[in-house]
Parts: sequence; C-alpha cells; structure tokens
Amino acid sequence: MDRPQPVSVELERDLANLASLNRWFGSHRMLRRFLRRWWGPGDRPRVLDLCTGAGDLPEVMCRFGRSRGAMPHVTALDANPATLEIARRRCTLYPEIEFVQGNALTFEPHEGATPLRSIYDLVHCSLALHHFSEEDAVRLLRHCRTLGVRVLVSDLERSVFTSIGVWLLTALIYREPMTKHDGRESARRAFSFEEFRQLAIKAGWQGFHHRRFAFCRQAMWIE
Repeated sequence: MDRPQPVSVELERDLANLASLNRWFGSHRMLRRFLRRWWGPGDRPRVLDLCTGAGDLPEVMCRFGRSRGAMPHVTALDANPATLEIARRRCTLYPEIEFVQGNALTFEPHEGATPLRSIYDLVHCSLALHHFSEEDAVRLLRHCRTLGVRVLVSDLERSVFTSIGVWLLTALIYREPMTKHDGRESARRAFSFEEFRQLAIKAGWQGFHHRRFAFCRQAMWIE
C-alpha cells in the first residue's frame, strides 16, 4: 500500500479492509475515548491527521463532533495521491475534512512562511509509525509535538500475540493479497512497548502518557 500506484480495485479493497479493521479492532473506539475527554459543545478544534489512509478516522472525528455539538476542521494528510483520492470519495458527506497531499515528516501548514507553533489543537497519527525507520519515527514524533497542542499517536505493539492475531485474521477473514502482505509486515515491523516509549523520549516529549489498549494496540499522548 505504501508504494506509488494508481487508483485500483486492489487498493480500494485494501483501504476498505483497513477501515474495517480500525472499526472492529480498536482504533475507532480508542479515538472516541480521547475525544470524549477533549471535545465539548461549541468547540472548534483544528485537527491534523497524519498518514490518513482510508480517511475513516477523520470520519469518526466529524461524526463524534456532530454528536457533541463540536465543529472540528480536519486536515487529512497522506503522501499517496491514489490513497487520498479514494479517501476523498469516501468522505464526501464531511466537508469538515480537507485532504492534502504531503510528507508527514516535513509538512508545514503555511509552506514558504515561518511555521506557526502549535497551530493544531490535535495532531493525530494512527497505525503509521511502524512504516518509518527508527530515526524517522523520532523525527515524526518531534514534528507532531511542534505542530500540536495535543498529540495522539497509536500503533500496533510488536509481540507474539500480535503476530499470531494478524496471521489468523489475514488467513481467515481479510485474505486479499495486499491486505495479507501489509498486515503481516506491519506486525513484524511494529515497535515493542518499550521501544515505542523510547521513541518519544528521544523526540523530546515530556509529561506524556503511554499505555496498552485492546487488540494489541498501544498509544502515546500529550494533553
């Protein structure tokens, strides 16, 4: 899914599978848990969703905002134009979402100008950190902290249980070749719980929280 490619049936199916996995295996539930703490009626949060993929998590943010009387504006960033096109089609009912092509490591909201610090109320990144090398993962976390008042980064936790779970899911349910390859590769490349924590420390995060969640997920956040 990471490689440059045109819009295709295979990519559409893979992104639909990713959204399904997010829905049934914790990502949507985890995100709503934090939004209940952070957003209230009348709030107008500015959100940056890095490596947005299928666009289902910005969708969750907008639905939650509508249910709570909050009015988020979500900038959904992804490097792959084909992925963005599929996500844009998915989210036509949510004008609150602005889709932008760009590199998560270098994105600035006002290109060519002096970057504004903490311009976003929330910077969010889900199931993407393992796609980066350790060095770039640290760069990404540092960049998130520069851009956001609050930051929420979640991913898989590398473990035997994660590998077995992903292998079974991609053998029995999500069996499309791209999904099978990407899922098993993600389980292999994910950071352990301690490695994940050390990335934040190397990025200069202070006062952050880190814990495990259901279905082999882990998250770090600053609030």
